Amino acid sequence: MGTTAGPPAREASILHVDMDAFYASVEALDDPTLAGRPLIVGGAGARGVVASCSYEARAYGIHSAMPSSRARRLCPQAVFVSGRYDRYSEVSRQIHHIFESYTPLVEGISLDEAFLDVTGAIRLFGPADTIAHSIRDRIREELGLGCSVGVAPVKFLAKLASEAAKPAASLKGVVPGKGVFVIEPGEELAFLHPLPIEALWGVGPATAARLRRLGVTKVGDLAALPADTVTSSVGRAHGQHLYLLAHGIDDRRVVPDRDVKSISHEETYAVDRDDRDGLHSEIVRMADAVAARMRKAGLSGRTVSIKVRYGDFRTITRSRTSREPLFDGQAVATLAGELLESLDLGDGIRLLGVGVSSLAGDGSANPAGGQLSLDLDGADDPGRPSWRGATEAVDAVRERFGAAAVGPATLVGPGGIRVKRQGDTQWGPGSG
Repeated sequence: MGTTAGPPAREASILHVDMDAFYASVEALDDPTLAGRPLIVGGAGARGVVASCSYEARAYGIHSAMPSSRARRLCPQAVFVSGRYDRYSEVSRQIHHIFESYTPLVEGISLDEAFLDVTGAIRLFGPADTIAHSIRDRIREELGLGCSVGVAPVKFLAKLASEAAKPAASLKGVVPGKGVFVIEPGEELAFLHPLPIEALWGVGPATAARLRRLGVTKVGDLAALPADTVTSSVGRAHGQHLYLLAHGIDDRRVVPDRDVKSISHEETYAVDRDDRDGLHSEIVRMADAVAARMRKAGLSGRTVSIKVRYGDFRTITRSRTSREPLFDGQAVATLAGELLESLDLGDGIRLLGVGVSSLAGDGSANPAGGQLSLDLDGADDPGRPSWRGATEAVDAVRERFGAAAVGPATLVGPGGIRVKRQGDTQWGPGSG
C-alpha cells in the first residue's frame, strides 16, 4: 500500500445521530420526578450492569457496562430503574420516522443511533448541517429528547463528530455540547490526527498496546508511519483498515435495512441455577418469545442455539440445525431442550440464552417448504411445522390482548403466564 496524503474530496453529507443518554432520558421523560437526578438504567442486583445513565450519574464516573455494584458505590444516592426495551423500541421507531422524512438512506446501528446519507435531500431541505439542526430540533420538540449529530464526508468521521457534539458531565451540572458538529471536506485530518489512537474503529486495548510500542499515541502518529510498519505490527487486514482510517478514508456507504442474522433471548439469574426442570421451563419461555419475534418479522430459521455461562464465567454455546424451517416455539424449545440435556450443569449456571439463526423471509405460519402435521410433540421431526391454525390463533390473541394472554401451559404460575419480553433482564437481574 502506498502513502496517501488524505481522503478524496467528498461532500459532507453523512450524518451520525446519537441520542443523549437515551434509556435514561426516556425514563425521565415518562417520570419527570427522575429528571436532574443521578439515574441508572440496568440491573440493580449484585449481577446487574449499567445499560445507560444520566449525565448527572456520569459525573460520578459511572458509565455503561459498569457493574451495578460499583456504580452504587460511586454514587450511593443514584436511582436505579429496570430497562424497558419495548418502550425504548417504540421511541426509537418514532425517531426513525423523523429520519425517514428527510432521506430513505437510514442505517440503524442500535436503538439510539443511526447513520443518514442526506446527499439527495440537500436540494429540498438545504445543506447537511441545516438538516442536522432540523432533525435535532424536531426530536426535541416532538419527542422531548436530546440528541447529538455529527456531519462529515464519511461514516466513521461522522460518528467521531457526533461524539464531539455531546454534552459533558460535571458535578456542577450538565455542560451543554455543540449539538451539531461539522467536519467539512479538507478539514478531516486536522480534526482526526490530534485524537488518541483509541478513537479509531478497531483499536482496543491489545491493538493500542502494540501501536504504543511503535511510539503511536495519536492518530497522526499512525498516519505518519509506513503502511508496512502498521501491517507488520497488527496484521495485514487490520493494519490496512487502520492505516486508511488514519488518513480519513472510509469507503463504506450508508446501507438501510440491514438483514437480521439471528434472533435470541438470554437471562442472567440472581443465583446460579442447577435445577434442570426449571431451566427447561426457562427454555420454553425464551423459545416461545424468540419464535413470536420471528413470525412478527416474517421470518423462520433453521439453526437453534443455546448459550450457557457458568458461575466462573466460562461460557459455551451449542447449536443444532433442523431439516425444515422453524417458526413455532414448540419446535425451537424441543431442539434447545435437547441441547441443554447434553450439557453438564456443574455447580450451576448464571446465564441461559436461546437463539435462532439461518433466518429466511418465509416466516408465515406455514413457511415455504414446510409440511403441516398434527404431531403434537414433534418427536419425529422437531423442525416440522405443526398446528398452523393454533399458532395463528395464538398470535391473534396476543396482538389483541397482550403477550401474557396466552402461552405454553408450563409457563402458567400463580401470577399468570410468565412472559419473556425482549430486553427483559438484558442487563442482569434486579435486586429482588
